[in-house]
Amino acid sequence: MNKFFEKEFELRYFEMNNFGEASPTTILALLEETAADHCYSIDYSLYDLQKQNIGWVLLSGMIKMERYPIYKEKIFIRTWLSTYSAVRGFRENLIFDENRNIIGRSRGLWLFFDTKSRRPIQILDGILQKWSFDETVSIDHDIAKKIEPIETSANTQTFKVSRYDVDSYDHVNNIKYLYWLMESMPEDVVNNFYMHSIDGRFLAEAQYGDTLISFTEKDKEDNSFNHTIKTQSNNKVCATARTVWKRRIVQ
Repeated sequence: MNKFFEKEFELRYFEMNNFGEASPTTILALLEETAADHCYSIDYSLYDLQKQNIGWVLLSGMIKMERYPIYKEKIFIRTWLSTYSAVRGFRENLIFDENRNIIGRSRGLWLFFDTKSRRPIQILDGILQKWSFDETVSIDHDIAKKIEPIETSANTQTFKVSRYDVDSYDHVNNIKYLYWLMESMPEDVVNNFYMHSIDGRFLAEAQYGDTLISFTEKDKEDNSFNHTIKTQSNNKVCATARTVWKRRIVQ
């Protein structure tokens, strides 16, 4: 049994940012697509699980990018499970360019849960039997460590959750949180730096119709920022994150 699952992508025009390279939200979307296809490859597609009112939800994760692929570039994403317990598992990812150079890494902690009760349940035996495991980790970082929320910030943006922000599990997709986080970044940083890494925690669900506030504040370390997304109505913390940015080299 192959320990790894790998998927090839060719970057498309609408996945580019204004610098002609894949955006961070594009990378997260491709990582989620690879995970979904890995599930499909063992005959446990996300839609098959949904019919049984069960599925996967991301609790925490980290992405590190050395560079972002450009338009029409081919990349390969390799994914595997490194460790697991009765109800959750760690998914590892490596992102390669066409020459098999590693240009990115990610690690995520996923929970198996009942979509009706919204509570954890035991991972199905059939999934564990068909998924092979490799203890190699893609990023040596504790993605379960708490990231303290921000209470106030000068950099904020407000968003209302639309029906298109909600996924098949009736909650806001992780990609949307990253998009909202980016929107509250200072414009000077976004224009002159690229996001080298993001370390995020998903703490509570946001629903269709909720109004969310995205907070961003500069960290004490150079070119790093802390982020929090809360509901406006009851100040519930939905997500926290820390990002590190590197200065963009003008060609």
